[in-house]
Amino acid sequence: MPELTFDYTTAILESISDGVFTVDLQRHITSFNRAAEEITGVRRNEAIGRLCSEVFRSSMCEVECALRRTITTGKPIIGKSGYIINAEGTRIPISVSTALLRDAEGRIIGGAETFRDLSEVEALRFELEGRFRVGDLVSRSSLMQKVFEVLPVISASPSTVMVLGETGTGKELIARTIHSLSPRSGGPFVAVNCGALPDTLLESELFGYKAGAFTGADKDKPGRFALARGGTLFLDEIGEVSPALQVRLLRVLQERTYEPLGAARSETADARIIVASNKDLADLTRKGVFREDLYYRVNVVRVELPPLRRRKEDIPMLAEQFVSRFNRLQKKSIKGIAAEALSLLMAYDWPGNIRELENVIERSFILCKDGQIGIEHLPEELTSHGASQGTNADLRNARELLEARTIQNALERNSNNRLAAARELHIHKSTLFRKMKQLGIAFPRRDGRFKGTG
Repeated sequence: MPELTFDYTTAILESISDGVFTVDLQRHITSFNRAAEEITGVRRNEAIGRLCSEVFRSSMCEVECALRRTITTGKPIIGKSGYIINAEGTRIPISVSTALLRDAEGRIIGGAETFRDLSEVEALRFELEGRFRVGDLVSRSSLMQKVFEVLPVISASPSTVMVLGETGTGKELIARTIHSLSPRSGGPFVAVNCGALPDTLLESELFGYKAGAFTGADKDKPGRFALARGGTLFLDEIGEVSPALQVRLLRVLQERTYEPLGAARSETADARIIVASNKDLADLTRKGVFREDLYYRVNVVRVELPPLRRRKEDIPMLAEQFVSRFNRLQKKSIKGIAAEALSLLMAYDWPGNIRELENVIERSFILCKDGQIGIEHLPEELTSHGASQGTNADLRNARELLEARTIQNALERNSNNRLAAARELHIHKSTLFRKMKQLGIAFPRRDGRFKGTG
């Protein structure tokens, strides 16, 4: 009998869970293993001979082909993140590595690519982040966690909501989240910046007008109340509204009706109202600038957003979120923010809050061609602040701030039980005690020892 031969290389490739395929110098697929079939949903006989971009429909194909770069430069790529669209149209997160393919004489004949399905890893990450996320809002701050806890209840209610916070703290995002979680989520979300329009124009924008109501009004125009029918109307910077227009808004909130300019009859207002202000409306009411009766009408449910300087532990998460978004929008693959740059972000007080942080990340993103965003990519107002204090000191202060906030949050979640907080943080209770003393965290009055029944 002739001796049977066995191809160990093929056997190994067929048994591993990572997808593997090879291409020639024109990037036509020459081999395709079993895992590649399972992850992409494309059969081997359908893949071989086709361009890899036609089969391996990846986000990298649109920006920079990893295989093409390896074949051109001769340098391998290790663990590059991206995603593919499989045969069923599902988006699958992956990690890609590439290498040159050579023949027996050492000549380059193509390239090899391995890719790993990260769906389970990403699902686990979302599960772990779930406690820090509500809709598009993300936060690890104990102050924001209190907001997150009440948002579902507020969203389910039809009551008017007042959102307070400094400029740039994300008031409109809170309003959109309330709308998306509410029974009216299928209806429109309509936003109006009351401070951006003069009083006469704002009135016609809100209530609309009929043809002939004034010179130039040659046809009916529906107002924002009409456009928001069945959904949510968000009135931003309501503290800027004039006293005369406040009277009309009060009537809408009380009677749920309004009259477009030039109309002969009233129309029904069928929109959930959310208002916002960066000013202290209670103080404006005391000064007589804002009507007291309107204040009580809009102050049914109140949500107060802390400024970014009081929730600095959120800066790394927010910065990562902005980097991911700009990677998608600008078709780039920036890998995040270097530790030294992050220390400067943590040391800055952010008078413009989240909006200013987003702006800084976007500007830095433009200057950074690849790799990580470093100090050299940050604007002068941050780097000059860091230079005056010293980068090493900033890094140390940022780390200590994060540790202190993390410990304080764990203590709050565990009703100041130090043993329970230490368990949550996966450290020994003596380590927690030492850290609290080192960081100057006041010891809670409640005894932190476990009081179980055993």
